[in-house]
Amino acid sequence: MGRIWCAISSHGFGHAAQVVPVLNELGRRVSGLTAILRTSVPARLFEANLQIAWEMSPAEQDVGCVQHGPMRIDVAATWGEHRRFHEQWEDKVAAEVRAIRSGKPALVLADISYLAIEAAARAGVPAVGLCNLSWDGVLKLFFELGRHEQVDVIRRIQESYSLADLMIRIAPGIPMEAFRTIVDVGPVAELTTPDPSLLRALVGAEAHERVVLVAFGGIALDGLPFDRLARMNGYRFVVSGPVPDGTERIRSSASVPMAFGSLLASADLIVTKPGYSTVVKAVAYRTPVVYVRRYNFADEAVLVDYLHRHGRAVELSAGDFTSGRWEEALRAAGGTTLPGPAPAPTGATEAADLVMKHLI
Repeated sequence: MGRIWCAISSHGFGHAAQVVPVLNELGRRVSGLTAILRTSVPARLFEANLQIAWEMSPAEQDVGCVQHGPMRIDVAATWGEHRRFHEQWEDKVAAEVRAIRSGKPALVLADISYLAIEAAARAGVPAVGLCNLSWDGVLKLFFELGRHEQVDVIRRIQESYSLADLMIRIAPGIPMEAFRTIVDVGPVAELTTPDPSLLRALVGAEAHERVVLVAFGGIALDGLPFDRLARMNGYRFVVSGPVPDGTERIRSSASVPMAFGSLLASADLIVTKPGYSTVVKAVAYRTPVVYVRRYNFADEAVLVDYLHRHGRAVELSAGDFTSGRWEEALRAAGGTTLPGPAPAPTGATEAADLVMKHLI
């Protein structure tokens, strides 16, 4: 039996979505492997997807970004929350060291908690990072010249990251200067068998209608233009969150008895922000994507490039998204041609190969 400590950011659900396929692959290789999930991500996400034994150890692992919905980052509040998180840093690390030692793991896997990496180093446990981005890379986009407190925040993060034994950068990833050793692997995605006929039947789609999944990740999306969507002939929409009464053309994902992964695999089109898991899976499924950019998130550029190089994608402006002027983009995305074979999602297998060296 083995135990692996998994420190997972709860900034959305994307970090958990990267870790789970790697843990499942490790579980196929290591009999009796148990994951200790050190995170604030809801347990229900792991109940649906994680195939090995696991236990929750709830704790804040990092800040990420403070957001007002999935599209807008509150930059001032983000800096403020990072300064708060770094208060009594030594006490915070010491508490994490005690927790790690109590768990007796063979390895700490961080996506992408710098607190866990520093604590693992002090506890004498190997520390491996796994992600397509790092928090210092995210914050650099918000840096303001002359703000020494912002320099201190970034320096704290980079000093902790430098203690990692290894950083596994999954594709497509951003530059990472803080880590001493980086190994690049392919995209990470756990795919499922599409069932578009079932989805169409569940939402009542007619033969000429296309089913559109509106998927903006684990941070709730408010203010969809329901009136415009309800009048958009030729489409049925599945969205997260509540739906107004009387909107036959729009269904809440909670009312559709399919797991989110199956919804993503089975939809005809996806409307989303460029988030890692959705982008990589959409490319793998060859599903057309209409995306709305934020323009200030670190991995957005590499994900948009990945979409256009390997998938079928059209950009929708934030203004057109908010006002419900989606039809032109939906038609354009549906009419795009595939540029060639999609990159195989080999990242989980490759990452497991690297992690195994620290588990045995």
